[in-house]
Amino acid sequence: MNLTLRNVRLAADPGHMLDIGVDGGKIAAIGGDLPDGDRTFDLEGRLLLPGFVETHMHLDKSCILHRCSSEKGDLAEAISEVARLKSGFTEEDVCERATRTLRKCVVNGTTRMRTHVEVDPVIGLRGFEGVKQAIADFAWAIDVEICVFPQEGMLNNPGTEELMVAALKSGAGCIGAAPYTDSDPHGQIDRVFELARDFDVDIDMHLDLAADPTELDADYVARKADEYGWGGRVAIGHVTKFAALPPESFDLLARRLAGAGVAVTVLPSTDLFLMHRDHDHSVPRGVAPLHRMLGHGVNCSLSTNNVLNPFTPFGDCSLIRMANLYANIAQIGQTDLLAECLTMISTRSAALMNLTDYGIEVGKTADLVVVDSTDPAMVVAELAQPMFVFKAGRQTVTRALPELHAPHN
Repeated sequence: MNLTLRNVRLAADPGHMLDIGVDGGKIAAIGGDLPDGDRTFDLEGRLLLPGFVETHMHLDKSCILHRCSSEKGDLAEAISEVARLKSGFTEEDVCERATRTLRKCVVNGTTRMRTHVEVDPVIGLRGFEGVKQAIADFAWAIDVEICVFPQEGMLNNPGTEELMVAALKSGAGCIGAAPYTDSDPHGQIDRVFELARDFDVDIDMHLDLAADPTELDADYVARKADEYGWGGRVAIGHVTKFAALPPESFDLLARRLAGAGVAVTVLPSTDLFLMHRDHDHSVPRGVAPLHRMLGHGVNCSLSTNNVLNPFTPFGDCSLIRMANLYANIAQIGQTDLLAECLTMISTRSAALMNLTDYGIEVGKTADLVVVDSTDPAMVVAELAQPMFVFKAGRQTVTRALPELHAPHN
């Protein structure tokens, strides 16, 4: 074997230690007392997790905070500021910023990603091509799928659909939407489903990103998923309106989404930052209680969204930090739910992206993260740091543990 990881714990059964053998980039054996590989690590009982999965990122507009104004801090200003800047984006500029962000993701244990990339007549395909180059440069450490989408509208923005089609023909593996910016929100949703069918790709929409839950697009998306037979291939992100629903309405909606096979992603940092800017006291959190949807059978993920831009002027790209932030916002203290927050950046995220070659099983690609913890719930509670990261069995990251230098008597 190329690699043996000795004395590890797995999230499914952290009370027992075992060995993992890797050969040819795949997990070759799971058990006790495996032979040494070409390289052998004794991990002394630490937790071994499958590589983290970032389901919703915007590489093309990351790291532009120093170019922007963020006075109001709301969604309209964020969209306007990026619209003002992106006419000056070049492929080289996008690639350099995306590369910086990918490096942060890799260092923090992310091995798979879906990034949304916007196209329109202003930016053309420059953002798309710049992100493609960054993805190619980091292919040794992370697999990235591009979801092409119309940030500033589609039906009201002539030329945008043609650019989306060009991107789909040039390697985009998913199609997105932002119906709240379109003159005909449901018309945009209709067209996105049609394009998804034409190109046989999954759908991942920015949806219901506002405070008032009186009108929701989520039910319409569920109906379209049923109509097109796209259950299990549709995700909706943000859904901040869900946070304002009374429990009965929330539960009814969750059951509807589960029945239609529509997954849900919450972006805790962005949703918390952008929402309810009109309040000057008793400010609502504006983050949908995702964990409550799990009980109704909805597949859910937590993700980063934006990094160092007017949508989110923060970001070290740690998904463990995002899980911890969500647990704080949602007031989660139960250890089983803390452990579920960890699944929402790993196994549940992988299911949302329909990744079949994922997980700690014999025959799966060895995308692995060793964290300095022995318990899945405590990974989230204590912000446990990745120690080692492996992509297809090849070590990509080493993070040294801190050392204490106590005085000697």
